[in-house]
Amino acid sequence: MSQTVSYLWREPKAAEGFKAGVSLHSHTNQSKETLDFIAELSTEWGLLQPMLRWLERRSVEYTGIRPDYARSYWTPPLTPKLAFDVERTQIEDKLQLPAMVSLTDHDDIQAPLLLRSLTSARQIPVSVEWTVPYGLAGTPSALSAFHLGIHNLPSAAGAEWMARMEAFTAIPQAERPAALLRDMLAELDELPGVLIVFNHPLWDLYRIGKQKHRFLVNDFLAVYGQFVHAIELNGLRNWDENREVTELAAKWNQLLISGGDRHGVEPNANLNLTHATSFTAFVQEVRRERQSHVLFMPQYAEPWKHRILNSTLAAVRDYPEFPEGSQRWDERVFHPDVEGKLRPLAELWFRGGAPVYLHALIAGVRLMGAAPVSSGLRLAWNEASSMRTALAERKA
Repeated sequence: MSQTVSYLWREPKAAEGFKAGVSLHSHTNQSKETLDFIAELSTEWGLLQPMLRWLERRSVEYTGIRPDYARSYWTPPLTPKLAFDVERTQIEDKLQLPAMVSLTDHDDIQAPLLLRSLTSARQIPVSVEWTVPYGLAGTPSALSAFHLGIHNLPSAAGAEWMARMEAFTAIPQAERPAALLRDMLAELDELPGVLIVFNHPLWDLYRIGKQKHRFLVNDFLAVYGQFVHAIELNGLRNWDENREVTELAAKWNQLLISGGDRHGVEPNANLNLTHATSFTAFVQEVRRERQSHVLFMPQYAEPWKHRILNSTLAAVRDYPEFPEGSQRWDERVFHPDVEGKLRPLAELWFRGGAPVYLHALIAGVRLMGAAPVSSGLRLAWNEASSMRTALAERKA
Protein backbone atom coordinates (compact mmCIF):
# COMPACT_ATOMS: atom_id res chain seq x y z
CA MET A 1 0.00 0.00 0.00
CA SER A 2 1.31 3.44 -0.97
CA GLN A 3 -0.53 6.60 0.04
CA THR A 4 0.32 10.25 0.53
CA VAL A 5 -1.61 13.23 1.88
CA SER A 6 -0.41 16.65 0.73
CA TYR A 7 -1.52 20.25 1.25
CA LEU A 8 -1.20 22.59 -1.72
CA TRP A 9 -0.67 25.70 0.44
CA ARG A 10 2.34 23.99 2.06
CA GLU A 11 3.58 22.14 -1.04
CA PRO A 12 2.90 24.28 -4.13
CA LYS A 13 4.59 21.71 -6.41
CA ALA A 14 2.74 18.66 -5.02
CA ALA A 15 1.06 17.95 -8.36
CA GLU A 16 4.28 17.77 -10.34
CA GLY A 17 4.98 14.37 -11.88
CA PHE A 18 1.32 13.29 -11.94
CA LYS A 19 -0.74 12.86 -15.10
CA ALA A 20 -4.19 13.93 -13.90
CA GLY A 21 -6.26 15.27 -11.04
CA VAL A 22 -9.40 13.44 -9.88
CA SER A 23 -12.45 15.06 -8.29
CA LEU A 24 -14.53 12.55 -6.32
CA HIS A 25 -17.82 12.99 -4.47
CA SER A 26 -19.60 16.20 -5.41
CA HIS A 27 -23.27 17.03 -5.85
CA THR A 28 -25.50 18.65 -8.45
CA ASN A 29 -29.09 19.86 -8.50
CA GLN A 30 -30.11 16.23 -9.05
CA SER A 31 -29.35 15.52 -5.35
CA LYS A 32 -32.28 15.59 -2.96
CA GLU A 33 -31.01 16.93 0.38
CA THR A 34 -33.36 16.26 3.28
CA LEU A 35 -34.74 19.01 5.51
CA ASP A 36 -35.58 16.81 8.48
CA PHE A 37 -32.42 18.05 10.21
CA ILE A 38 -34.37 21.25 10.96
CA ALA A 39 -36.76 19.36 13.22
CA GLU A 40 -33.82 17.54 14.84
CA LEU A 41 -32.03 20.81 15.54
CA SER A 42 -35.11 22.25 17.20
CA THR A 43 -35.08 19.27 19.56
CA GLU A 44 -31.40 19.71 20.41
CA TRP A 45 -31.40 23.51 20.51
CA GLY A 46 -34.31 24.52 22.71
CA LEU A 47 -33.99 28.17 21.72
CA LEU A 48 -35.03 27.29 18.17
CA GLN A 49 -38.29 25.66 19.18
CA PRO A 50 -40.35 28.86 19.71
CA MET A 51 -39.11 30.28 16.39
CA LEU A 52 -39.94 27.10 14.48
CA ARG A 53 -43.38 26.81 16.09
CA TRP A 54 -44.06 30.43 15.07
CA LEU A 55 -42.89 29.74 11.52
CA GLU A 56 -45.12 26.69 11.35
CA ARG A 57 -48.16 28.70 12.49
CA ARG A 58 -47.44 31.42 9.93
CA SER A 59 -47.02 28.80 7.21
CA VAL A 60 -50.45 27.36 7.96
CA GLU A 61 -51.97 30.88 7.98
CA TYR A 62 -50.21 31.92 4.77
CA THR A 63 -50.44 28.76 2.63
CA GLY A 64 -52.73 26.37 4.48
CA ILE A 65 -49.84 23.88 4.61
CA ARG A 66 -48.14 22.60 7.76
CA PRO A 67 -44.34 22.14 7.33
CA ASP A 68 -43.33 18.54 6.68
CA TYR A 69 -39.54 18.41 7.11
CA ALA A 70 -39.29 14.65 6.61
CA ARG A 71 -40.71 14.71 3.08
CA SER A 72 -39.29 18.08 2.05
CA TYR A 73 -35.89 18.52 0.44
CA TRP A 74 -33.63 21.07 -1.19
CA THR A 75 -31.35 20.72 -4.19
CA PRO A 76 -27.86 22.21 -4.64
CA PRO A 77 -27.67 25.18 -7.01
CA LEU A 78 -25.34 23.78 -9.70
CA THR A 79 -26.69 21.92 -12.72
CA PRO A 80 -24.69 18.84 -13.81
CA LYS A 81 -22.84 20.84 -16.48
CA LEU A 82 -22.03 23.71 -14.11
CA ALA A 83 -20.90 21.27 -11.38
CA PHE A 84 -18.68 19.40 -13.83
CA ASP A 85 -17.14 22.64 -15.08
CA VAL A 86 -16.45 23.92 -11.53
CA GLU A 87 -14.49 20.76 -10.71
CA ARG A 88 -12.74 20.51 -14.07
CA THR A 89 -11.69 24.17 -14.05
CA GLN A 90 -10.11 23.97 -10.58
CA ILE A 91 -7.92 21.02 -11.61
CA GLU A 92 -6.93 22.47 -14.97
CA ASP A 93 -6.27 26.01 -13.72
CA LYS A 94 -4.71 25.40 -10.29
CA LEU A 95 -2.87 22.15 -10.94
CA GLN A 96 -2.27 22.44 -14.69
CA LEU A 97 -3.41 18.84 -15.12
CA PRO A 98 -6.12 17.07 -17.12
CA ALA A 99 -9.24 16.51 -15.02
CA MET A 100 -11.35 13.47 -14.18
CA VAL A 101 -14.64 14.27 -12.47
CA SER A 102 -16.95 11.75 -10.77
CA LEU A 103 -20.26 13.35 -9.73
CA THR A 104 -22.07 11.45 -6.96
CA ASP A 105 -25.57 12.64 -6.21
CA HIS A 106 -27.60 11.02 -3.44
CA ASP A 107 -29.17 7.83 -4.78
CA ASP A 108 -29.37 9.23 -8.32
CA ILE A 109 -27.28 8.81 -11.49
CA GLN A 110 -29.07 11.33 -13.70
CA ALA A 111 -26.23 13.88 -13.62
CA PRO A 112 -23.57 11.64 -15.22
CA LEU A 113 -26.13 10.18 -17.63
CA LEU A 114 -27.14 13.68 -18.75
CA LEU A 115 -23.50 14.66 -19.22
CA ARG A 116 -22.68 11.47 -21.09
CA SER A 117 -25.37 12.37 -23.60
CA LEU A 118 -22.99 15.12 -24.74
CA THR A 119 -20.52 13.80 -27.30
CA SER A 120 -17.66 15.64 -25.59
CA ALA A 121 -18.30 14.02 -22.21
CA ARG A 122 -18.56 10.29 -22.89
CA GLN A 123 -15.69 9.55 -20.52
CA ILE A 124 -17.59 10.77 -17.43
CA PRO A 125 -18.06 7.87 -14.98
CA VAL A 126 -21.56 6.81 -13.95
CA SER A 127 -21.38 7.24 -10.18
CA VAL A 128 -23.67 7.64 -7.17
CA GLU A 129 -23.63 8.16 -3.42
CA TRP A 130 -25.69 5.20 -2.20
CA THR A 131 -27.55 5.47 1.13
CA VAL A 132 -27.15 2.12 2.89
CA PRO A 133 -29.35 1.62 6.01
CA TYR A 134 -27.37 -0.17 8.70
CA GLY A 135 -28.06 -1.37 12.20
CA LEU A 136 -27.98 -4.37 14.47
CA ALA A 137 -31.00 -6.65 14.74
CA GLY A 138 -33.10 -5.92 17.81
CA THR A 139 -31.52 -2.52 18.49
CA PRO A 140 -33.82 0.11 16.93
CA SER A 141 -32.06 2.90 18.82
CA ALA A 142 -28.86 2.12 16.91
CA LEU A 143 -30.31 2.25 13.42
CA SER A 144 -28.31 4.45 11.07
CA ALA A 145 -27.23 4.61 7.44
CA PHE A 146 -23.88 4.86 5.71
CA HIS A 147 -23.06 6.59 2.45
CA LEU A 148 -21.04 4.61 -0.06
CA GLY A 149 -19.51 6.23 -3.11
CA ILE A 150 -20.07 3.79 -6.01
CA HIS A 151 -17.95 5.08 -8.87
CA ASN A 152 -17.75 4.05 -12.52
CA LEU A 153 -20.70 1.71 -12.87
CA PRO A 154 -20.96 0.05 -16.30
CA SER A 155 -23.00 2.52 -18.34
CA ALA A 156 -25.21 -0.19 -19.86
CA ALA A 157 -26.13 -1.51 -16.41
CA GLY A 158 -26.18 1.78 -14.48
CA ALA A 159 -29.98 2.15 -14.42
CA GLU A 160 -30.42 -1.47 -13.31
CA TRP A 161 -27.90 -1.05 -10.50
CA MET A 162 -29.54 2.17 -9.39
CA ALA A 163 -32.93 0.44 -9.21
CA ARG A 164 -31.43 -2.35 -7.09
CA MET A 165 -29.80 0.15 -4.72
CA GLU A 166 -33.01 2.13 -4.31
CA ALA A 167 -34.95 -1.06 -3.63
CA PHE A 168 -32.45 -2.11 -0.95
CA THR A 169 -32.58 1.29 0.77
CA ALA A 170 -36.39 1.16 0.86
CA ILE A 171 -36.64 -2.26 2.56
CA PRO A 172 -37.53 -2.00 6.29
CA GLN A 173 -34.78 -3.47 8.46
CA ALA A 174 -37.01 -6.21 9.87
CA GLU A 175 -37.74 -7.46 6.34
CA ARG A 176 -34.27 -7.05 4.83
CA PRO A 177 -32.52 -10.37 4.05
CA ALA A 178 -29.29 -10.57 6.04
CA ALA A 179 -27.18 -11.60 3.04
CA LEU A 180 -28.59 -9.08 0.55
CA LEU A 181 -26.08 -6.31 1.22
CA ARG A 182 -23.19 -8.73 1.16
CA ASP A 183 -24.34 -10.16 -2.18
CA MET A 184 -24.72 -6.71 -3.76
CA LEU A 185 -21.33 -5.47 -2.55
CA ALA A 186 -19.69 -8.69 -3.69
CA GLU A 187 -21.21 -8.27 -7.16
CA LEU A 188 -20.00 -4.66 -7.35
CA ASP A 189 -16.55 -5.73 -6.19
CA GLU A 190 -16.41 -8.29 -9.00
CA LEU A 191 -16.74 -5.50 -11.57
CA PRO A 192 -13.08 -4.51 -12.10
CA GLY A 193 -13.83 -0.93 -13.12
CA VAL A 194 -16.01 -0.09 -10.09
CA LEU A 195 -14.62 1.81 -7.10
CA ILE A 196 -16.36 1.47 -3.70
CA VAL A 197 -15.58 4.22 -1.17
CA PHE A 198 -16.84 4.53 2.42
CA ASN A 199 -17.76 8.22 2.50
CA HIS A 200 -17.31 10.36 5.67
CA PRO A 201 -17.44 7.24 7.89
CA LEU A 202 -17.20 9.04 11.26
CA TRP A 203 -19.86 11.67 10.57
CA ASP A 204 -22.84 10.79 12.76
CA LEU A 205 -25.17 12.16 10.12
CA TYR A 206 -28.27 10.47 11.55
CA ARG A 207 -27.55 11.61 15.11
CA ILE A 208 -27.67 8.27 16.91
CA GLY A 209 -24.78 9.25 19.19
CA LYS A 210 -21.03 9.13 18.68
CA GLN A 211 -20.47 5.86 20.56
CA LYS A 212 -23.27 3.97 18.80
CA HIS A 213 -22.27 5.34 15.42
CA ARG A 214 -18.64 4.29 15.75
CA PHE A 215 -19.63 0.86 16.97
CA LEU A 216 -21.69 0.41 13.79
CA VAL A 217 -18.84 1.73 11.60
CA ASN A 218 -16.46 -0.85 13.00
CA ASP A 219 -19.07 -3.58 12.74
CA PHE A 220 -19.69 -2.65 9.09
CA LEU A 221 -15.98 -2.76 8.27
CA ALA A 222 -15.57 -6.08 10.07
CA VAL A 223 -18.35 -7.65 8.01
CA TYR A 224 -18.09 -5.83 4.67
CA GLY A 225 -14.64 -4.22 4.70
CA GLN A 226 -13.34 -6.75 2.16
CA PHE A 227 -15.56 -5.10 -0.44
CA VAL A 228 -14.54 -1.51 0.44
CA HIS A 229 -11.68 -0.22 -1.70
CA ALA A 230 -10.94 3.01 0.19
CA ILE A 231 -12.07 5.22 3.08
CA GLU A 232 -12.74 8.88 2.43
CA LEU A 233 -10.98 11.93 3.84
CA ASN A 234 -13.87 14.34 3.46
CA GLY A 235 -13.28 17.87 2.22
CA LEU A 236 -16.29 19.25 4.07
CA ARG A 237 -15.51 17.72 7.47
CA ASN A 238 -13.10 19.24 9.99
CA TRP A 239 -9.44 18.49 10.75
CA ASP A 240 -10.10 16.47 13.89
CA GLU A 241 -12.61 14.15 12.27
CA ASN A 242 -10.35 13.50 9.29
CA ARG A 243 -7.46 12.69 11.64
CA GLU A 244 -9.66 10.12 13.33
CA VAL A 245 -10.62 8.73 9.91
CA THR A 246 -6.91 8.26 9.23
CA GLU A 247 -6.64 6.19 12.40
CA LEU A 248 -9.74 4.20 11.43
CA ALA A 249 -8.28 3.40 8.00
CA ALA A 250 -4.99 2.27 9.56
CA LYS A 251 -6.86 0.02 11.99
CA TRP A 252 -8.63 -1.78 9.13
CA ASN A 253 -5.71 -1.62 6.66
CA GLN A 254 -7.78 0.55 4.33
CA LEU A 255 -6.51 3.02 1.76
CA LEU A 256 -7.36 6.72 2.19
CA ILE A 257 -8.91 8.60 -0.71
CA SER A 258 -10.28 12.10 -1.31
CA GLY A 259 -13.91 13.18 -1.44
CA GLY A 260 -14.81 16.85 -1.52
CA ASP A 261 -18.57 16.47 -0.84
CA ARG A 262 -19.27 19.83 -2.51
CA HIS A 263 -22.91 20.95 -2.32
CA GLY A 264 -22.47 24.65 -3.09
CA VAL A 265 -20.55 26.57 -5.73
CA GLU A 266 -17.03 26.26 -4.29
CA PRO A 267 -15.05 23.40 -5.90
CA ASN A 268 -14.01 20.36 -3.88
CA ALA A 269 -11.56 21.08 -1.08
CA ASN A 270 -9.55 17.94 -1.78
CA LEU A 271 -8.65 15.86 -4.82
CA ASN A 272 -6.67 12.81 -5.82
CA LEU A 273 -3.54 12.93 -7.94
CA THR A 274 -2.94 10.01 -10.27
CA HIS A 275 -0.48 8.56 -12.76
CA ALA A 276 -3.43 7.14 -14.74
CA THR A 277 -4.83 8.67 -17.92
CA SER A 278 -8.40 7.35 -17.63
CA PHE A 279 -10.83 6.92 -14.77
CA THR A 280 -10.87 3.15 -15.14
CA ALA A 281 -7.07 3.10 -14.95
CA PHE A 282 -7.31 5.28 -11.83
CA VAL A 283 -9.65 2.70 -10.28
CA GLN A 284 -7.09 0.00 -10.98
CA GLU A 285 -4.38 2.16 -9.42
CA VAL A 286 -6.46 2.29 -6.22
CA ARG A 287 -7.80 -1.27 -6.22
CA ARG A 288 -4.92 -3.36 -7.55
CA GLU A 289 -1.84 -1.24 -6.89
CA ARG A 290 -3.34 0.21 -3.68
CA GLN A 291 -2.01 3.66 -4.43
CA SER A 292 -3.70 6.91 -3.45
CA HIS A 293 -2.35 10.45 -3.44
CA VAL A 294 -4.70 12.89 -1.69
CA LEU A 295 -4.22 16.62 -2.16
CA PHE A 296 -6.01 19.18 0.02
CA MET A 297 -6.69 22.48 -1.75
CA PRO A 298 -6.20 25.93 -0.15
CA GLN A 299 -9.89 26.34 0.70
CA TYR A 300 -9.60 23.50 3.22
CA ALA A 301 -7.23 25.68 5.28
CA GLU A 302 -10.07 28.16 5.83
CA PRO A 303 -11.86 27.91 9.22
CA TRP A 304 -14.31 25.01 9.08
CA LYS A 305 -17.27 27.00 10.43
CA HIS A 306 -16.62 29.67 7.83
CA ARG A 307 -16.70 27.07 5.07
CA ILE A 308 -19.93 25.54 6.41
CA LEU A 309 -21.44 29.04 6.50
CA ASN A 310 -20.44 29.62 2.87
CA SER A 311 -21.96 26.29 1.87
CA THR A 312 -25.18 27.27 3.65
CA LEU A 313 -25.21 30.66 1.97
CA ALA A 314 -24.80 29.00 -1.42
CA ALA A 315 -28.05 27.14 -0.76
CA VAL A 316 -30.08 30.30 -0.02
CA ARG A 317 -28.57 32.68 -2.57
CA ASP A 318 -30.22 33.60 -5.85
CA TYR A 319 -28.32 33.05 -9.13
CA PRO A 320 -30.02 35.02 -11.91
CA GLU A 321 -27.40 33.83 -14.42
CA PHE A 322 -28.26 30.15 -13.85
CA PRO A 323 -30.76 28.18 -15.97
CA GLU A 324 -34.45 28.56 -15.16
CA GLY A 325 -35.45 26.49 -12.16
CA SER A 326 -32.09 26.95 -10.43
CA GLN A 327 -32.05 30.73 -10.08
CA ARG A 328 -33.99 31.37 -6.85
CA TRP A 329 -33.67 29.57 -3.52
CA ASP A 330 -37.42 28.87 -3.39
CA GLU A 331 -37.21 27.13 -6.78
CA ARG A 332 -34.66 24.72 -5.27
CA VAL A 333 -36.66 23.80 -2.15
CA PHE A 334 -39.49 21.25 -2.51
CA HIS A 335 -42.41 20.66 -0.16
CA PRO A 336 -45.72 18.75 -0.34
CA ASP A 337 -48.72 20.85 -1.39
CA VAL A 338 -52.16 20.50 0.18
CA GLU A 339 -52.69 17.28 -1.79
CA GLY A 340 -49.29 15.84 -0.79
CA LYS A 341 -47.62 16.38 -4.18
CA LEU A 342 -44.02 17.66 -3.96
CA ARG A 343 -43.63 21.05 -5.59
CA PRO A 344 -41.10 23.92 -5.48
CA LEU A 345 -41.86 26.45 -2.76
CA ALA A 346 -42.03 29.10 -5.48
CA GLU A 347 -45.24 27.44 -6.69
CA LEU A 348 -46.78 27.26 -3.22
CA TRP A 349 -46.61 30.92 -2.22
CA PHE A 350 -49.81 32.92 -2.32
CA ARG A 351 -50.01 36.48 -3.65
CA GLY A 352 -46.96 36.10 -5.89
CA GLY A 353 -44.03 35.59 -3.57
CA ALA A 354 -42.52 34.36 -0.32
CA PRO A 355 -44.07 35.78 2.86
CA VAL A 356 -42.40 38.76 4.48
CA TYR A 357 -41.27 36.82 7.55
CA LEU A 358 -39.36 34.34 5.36
CA HIS A 359 -37.79 37.15 3.35
CA ALA A 360 -36.55 38.60 6.66
CA LEU A 361 -35.19 35.22 7.81
CA ILE A 362 -33.32 34.60 4.54
CA ALA A 363 -31.99 38.16 4.56
CA GLY A 364 -30.63 37.59 8.07
CA VAL A 365 -28.80 34.46 6.97
CA ARG A 366 -27.41 36.22 3.91
CA LEU A 367 -26.21 39.09 6.11
CA MET A 368 -23.73 36.67 7.69
CA GLY A 369 -22.06 36.45 4.28
CA ALA A 370 -21.79 40.22 3.82
CA ALA A 371 -18.23 41.55 3.91
CA PRO A 372 -18.06 43.21 7.38
CA VAL A 373 -19.91 40.43 9.24
CA SER A 374 -18.27 37.61 7.28
CA SER A 375 -14.78 39.03 7.83
CA GLY A 376 -15.33 39.34 11.57
CA LEU A 377 -16.67 35.81 11.88
CA ARG A 378 -13.83 34.44 9.77
CA LEU A 379 -11.22 36.15 11.95
CA ALA A 380 -12.74 34.77 15.17
CA TRP A 381 -13.11 31.27 13.74
CA ASN A 382 -9.62 31.35 12.26
CA GLU A 383 -8.02 32.06 15.64
CA ALA A 384 -9.92 29.20 17.27
CA SER A 385 -9.21 26.85 14.36
CA SER A 386 -5.49 27.61 14.35
CA MET A 387 -5.25 26.90 18.10
CA ARG A 388 -7.07 23.55 17.77
CA THR A 389 -4.97 22.54 14.76
CA ALA A 390 -1.71 23.38 16.52
CA LEU A 391 -2.73 21.47 19.65
CA ALA A 392 -3.87 18.48 17.63
CA GLU A 393 -0.60 18.37 15.65
CA ARG A 394 1.42 18.61 18.86
CA LYS A 395 -0.60 15.74 20.32
CA ALA A 396 -0.10 13.65 17.17
